[in-house]
Amino acid sequence: MALTTISDLFSSPFRQGPIPNDSSMDRTGRWVQNLSYDSCDGESGKLSDFAHKKALVVAFVGSSCPISRKFAPTLAGIEKEFSNQGVGFIFVDPITTKTTEKDLRSLAEIQGFKGPVLVDKFKSFVKAFRARTTTEVFLLDSSRTILYHGPVDDQYGIGYQLEAPRTQYLRLAVNSHLKNRKIKESSLYAPGCELDLPPEKESNLKWTYHNRISRIIRSHCTECHRVGGVAPFSLENFGDVSENAGMIRKVVAEGIMPPWFASPPPKGHATPWHNDRSLPQDDKRDLIAWIKNGKPEGNPSNSLLPQKRNTVWSIGKPDAIFALPREINIKPTGKMPYVYLRVPTDFQENRWVQAAEVRPTAQSAVHHVIVFVSEPGRGNGDQGDPLAAYVPGNTFFEFPDGVAKKIPAGSTLLFQLHYTPTGFPTKDRTMIGLRFSKELPKKVVRTLPIANKQIRIPPNHPNHIETASRIFPLGTAIRAFLPHMHYRGKAIRYELFSQTGIIETLLEVPHFDFNWQLRYELKKPIEIDPGNKILVTGTFDNSTGNLANPDPNKTIRWGDQSDDEMLIGYVECEFNLDQSEEKDSSANLNLFNRLDLNKDGFLVKEEFSKPNLFPLFDSNKDGRVTMEEGFIGMKKLKQKESQKNQTKGFLKKILNLFR
Repeated sequence: MALTTISDLFSSPFRQGPIPNDSSMDRTGRWVQNLSYDSCDGESGKLSDFAHKKALVVAFVGSSCPISRKFAPTLAGIEKEFSNQGVGFIFVDPITTKTTEKDLRSLAEIQGFKGPVLVDKFKSFVKAFRARTTTEVFLLDSSRTILYHGPVDDQYGIGYQLEAPRTQYLRLAVNSHLKNRKIKESSLYAPGCELDLPPEKESNLKWTYHNRISRIIRSHCTECHRVGGVAPFSLENFGDVSENAGMIRKVVAEGIMPPWFASPPPKGHATPWHNDRSLPQDDKRDLIAWIKNGKPEGNPSNSLLPQKRNTVWSIGKPDAIFALPREINIKPTGKMPYVYLRVPTDFQENRWVQAAEVRPTAQSAVHHVIVFVSEPGRGNGDQGDPLAAYVPGNTFFEFPDGVAKKIPAGSTLLFQLHYTPTGFPTKDRTMIGLRFSKELPKKVVRTLPIANKQIRIPPNHPNHIETASRIFPLGTAIRAFLPHMHYRGKAIRYELFSQTGIIETLLEVPHFDFNWQLRYELKKPIEIDPGNKILVTGTFDNSTGNLANPDPNKTIRWGDQSDDEMLIGYVECEFNLDQSEEKDSSANLNLFNRLDLNKDGFLVKEEFSKPNLFPLFDSNKDGRVTMEEGFIGMKKLKQKESQKNQTKGFLKKILNLFR
């Protein structure tokens, strides 16, 4: 189902490439003690000798490992490329034999390594880094915090080699760090010669705030828990964390924080989510143990580097900025209904958005913002297509070159804002910045709703189930999911039904929380075969057991207000763009789904409001129209219109034929 990746190609025991680590193997965010070493040249040193550098690469190289030797020229090139940019390098051979030092000297001389080269005779480096293979490389910042660990790239692995790498993981990681950007793939298995690594011991008093806990808090908490953040208190220093330790222990132990509601992957499998916020078990264990053991502060010399926060736009200078038409007065107490405001774009032509960022002016009071694109002709009751969102920890998107979202000419932006009173009256005037693609993209991203507006939730029912489904066209690749229900929403699940009867769970949220409108972004897009269906199943709790329920004695139906209900499973999809026509793939999809009254994935003559058009679509004359035949039929219909010199507005005319 997934798009082809290097790990897909080499997933058998005989062919193994880089794959994401599961959370138990993830070392990012860990502090490394100040190790001492003696190099092969007889020089002594410590990791702290590199504290003046912007970063340090510790590369494990096995002089006796054939895969590791193949990576040596690439490592030498990376060292040459980045050493002048303030990056230090250390090369460590973890396998000790009688000839290791001689072989390592020879390897270093041939390749031209400039950094210290050493043999890890006592396995101090292997144990401190928890290195698993002779090809694993580690990127550290100047506080000795691990930023990346994994392979150099994917050119070589077990049972294969490529002419050139497809993904240069280490180069990407170093470049991202130097540009103060998040490293997208930060923890991967590096195929090479396996090392015999003893099990890691349980946490004890060695963990202090400065050498461990501060890094857990930075990785999982301070995006919200900071001065000016949306959380109610800051966790940016030892005093903050120590004083709030009781609450931290409660919400961490009960799984309330950090907010992440997708079911975990099977044990031993990496998370499929690019933006997974869940707290790894090791971090949870160490954090709770630290609190239990008296919250030792430790040595400030082991502290984190000060965090650099973006004071300008994360997406770079926007090409266009749209702000709310007025300030919103946020009351100090109670709860506020959602605020909806429309802002015209006045675009005279279609615009292709490659990056977008939502920026509230009162971050501490803004829980989330969703910005929709409402194109001309849509009624005020139609929100439109989601464009961008602001939720704590996820405030912008940036697509690669050739991928963009479309804003049709004359569209209006609809801002949906959810405010959380902070105890003080304040004002907000949220804005969105857009950066446009310089060229017409090859792929267009659309967020499609899978919705059921006929929901009816009986009173005092704790587990009422409603469903919605949608069939997807040829060439659909799914990038992300955004489930949406209101206060009675209890759980939600996305399932893929193939035409061969195979069912696959794409996302399961067993404990839905209306207060957190999360977007679940896949690491790798999933290709959907034409005609496959996604079923969204929502469970609602309209009983007194639901403390957020406004009125359990009412029958609840679809509605915009939070006291009403919705069942929408948004799916962020990627389509190929027909550049000659700027074809909107989802328009054809919408029409097919609308005509398919019984939702069986086929159209029969009785479902056509204009039966005389049916033969044009039923190309194989079997009495039913598949989705692929439907799209071909749409092209035929367009060609007929073109022959009559009526090419302009053809889609509108086609839609009118079915009205």
